[in-house]
Amino acid sequence: MAEGRKPKHYKDLLVWQKGMALAKLIYDLTRRFPADERFGLTSQLRRAAVSVPSNIAEGQARHGTGEFLQFLSHAEGSLAEIETQLLLAVDLGFSKQAEVETPLNEIDQLQKMLVGLKRSLFSSRSPLATRHSPLP
Repeated sequence: MAEGRKPKHYKDLLVWQKGMALAKLIYDLTRRFPADERFGLTSQLRRAAVSVPSNIAEGQARHGTGEFLQFLSHAEGSLAEIETQLLLAVDLGFSKQAEVETPLNEIDQLQKMLVGLKRSLFSSRSPLATRHSPLP
């Protein structure tokens, strides 16, 4: 997104796009988990992964910057959940450390992006949170 250009939709936000990519990585990774974990760690990881871009989208669609900031905080919490659950998956032998490195790196990048976006929204009361357009 070019400097100074205001996104008209959450899909224009790079942080949302990266959140979607992380969710896909988590779905791919959890396909290899044991079948008896379908309602356990697999479900927890997938729910948390879907929550990241979902909270970014919902927050951007709200009518105020304060609400957007709150939803971005929810997305940050979901990233912490995913990180914890990935580490547990390795400890339990459901995944190898090498297999979780890419999602863990994505989480780190997303955490930094969310902190930056929150800082920007908080300091400037940016109109990012009020520029929502419906899907075509």
